[in-house]
Amino acid sequence: MTQSEWLVKLPLLQSVVEKKEVLWCNPTIESVKAGLLKTRLSKDNITDARNRLERFAPYLAKVFPDTDQGIIESPLTPIPKMKQEIEAAYAIDIPGRLLLKQDNALPISGSIKARGGIYEVLKHAETLALDNELLDHTMDYSQFDSPTFRALFAKHKIAVGSTGNLGLSIGIMSAKLGFDVTVHMSADAKQWKKDLLRSKGVHVVEYMDDYSKAVEEGRRQAEADPSCHFVDDENSTDLFLGYAVAGERVAAQLKEQNIAVDEAHPLFVYLPCGVGGGPGGVAFGLKLALGDHVHCLFAEPTHSPCMMIGMMTGMHDQVSVADFGLDNKTAADGLAVGTASAFVGKTMEPFLTGCYTVEDMTLFTLLKKLADSEDIWLEPSALAGMTGPVQVIQSKLPLADSKDTTHLVWGTGGNMVPEDEMKGYYNHMRK
Repeated sequence: MTQSEWLVKLPLLQSVVEKKEVLWCNPTIESVKAGLLKTRLSKDNITDARNRLERFAPYLAKVFPDTDQGIIESPLTPIPKMKQEIEAAYAIDIPGRLLLKQDNALPISGSIKARGGIYEVLKHAETLALDNELLDHTMDYSQFDSPTFRALFAKHKIAVGSTGNLGLSIGIMSAKLGFDVTVHMSADAKQWKKDLLRSKGVHVVEYMDDYSKAVEEGRRQAEADPSCHFVDDENSTDLFLGYAVAGERVAAQLKEQNIAVDEAHPLFVYLPCGVGGGPGGVAFGLKLALGDHVHCLFAEPTHSPCMMIGMMTGMHDQVSVADFGLDNKTAADGLAVGTASAFVGKTMEPFLTGCYTVEDMTLFTLLKKLADSEDIWLEPSALAGMTGPVQVIQSKLPLADSKDTTHLVWGTGGNMVPEDEMKGYYNHMRK
C-alpha cells in the first residue's frame, strides 16, 4: 500500500507525517486474560527471570556494591512540583498524582537498559557455566567473580547493536564477567557513551548509518562466529523478560506507598519507546502484575514514531518511518529508530493502550523544568513520557482526569550523562 493509500485509510497518519504531536489509541486492546491466549509468554516466564536475577544477586553485590544487595532497582518518586509546572505550561488540570519511575538512577548503567540488557548477559553466562559443569543452582553465584569463570567467558564473545544505552548495559556487564564484547553503534550514539565503553575494554564499532544498520551489521558478523552471542534488541525474548520483571516490583512499590490500582483507581504509565523492547517488556510485566486497570502508552519522537506507525498500520517491521517521509533525526538518541520490533509490536497488540508523539524542543523544555522543580536530571529521551498526562486528558481517555488516577512517567536514563553534557541539554533552550 502506498503512503497516499495509507493516509486515506488512516487519517491520523497525516498528522504523523506532518510531525505533529498526536495520540493514537490502540483498537485491538483486550483484557489481560484474553491477550495472554495470543502470546506464548506468561507469568511463569517472568517468575523464571526474577528467580535468575535473585540467584545472581550475591555476584552483583560483590562486583557492583552500589546495587541494593545485588538487586538492580530504582525509586518510585512523587514529583508534585513538576506536576504544577506541567499544569501551568499546558493550562491543564491533572487531578490525580504524578510519579516518576527513576530508571535514570538504576545502578551499573544508569538506564532502563540495565534491566533487560544485564539480564540477558547474566542468563547467557549462567547457560555457559552450566554447560561447562562449573555450576549448579545450589551454588553461591558470587563464584562468577573468579578466574575460573572469567577464563571460560574470555573464550566467548557477545555483540549488540545500539544507539547507546543498551550498548552501555551489555558492554559494562559483559566486560565485568570477562567476555570479549563488541558494541555496534549507530551514527546518533553520543560520543561519551562510546568513550565510556572503550574505557571498560569494550570494542566499539561505529557506523554512519542509523540504528537498523548497526543491528544488521552486528547480527551478520555474530552469525559468522559460533562463539558469539548476539543480543538482538529487535527479537530477544530474554531482553523482553528482563524488562518485564519490573512489573511486579512496581506493584510492590505502589503498595508500599498505599497507592491502589483497581477499577476506581487506574494507573496510566508513559514509556519512552525506540525499537520497543524496553517499554514493551515493562508494559507486559505491568499488565500481568496489575491487570486491566493499568494503561500503558508508548512515547516517541515526532521524527521517529516507528512503533506507532508499525502498530497503526499492522505492518510492524515491514514499514519504516522513511516510508512516510520522516527522517528519523532526533535529539532523543535512544528513541532514534526507524523500524519497530515486530516481536514487540505483535506481542503488545492486545495489551497496549496507545502511542503518542513528542517534539524534540518539548523534551528540552521539560528537562529544564524537571531539573529546576525537582532537582532530577534526565537525558532528553527520558522526558518523552512527561507529556503523557496531558495527552490522555486532552484526548479524554476514560478516567484520565480523575482525582483517583495515578500517572507514572518512566524516566529511562540520565545518571551516567557527563555533567558538561547534561548542562548542554539544560541550556539548549537558550541557544
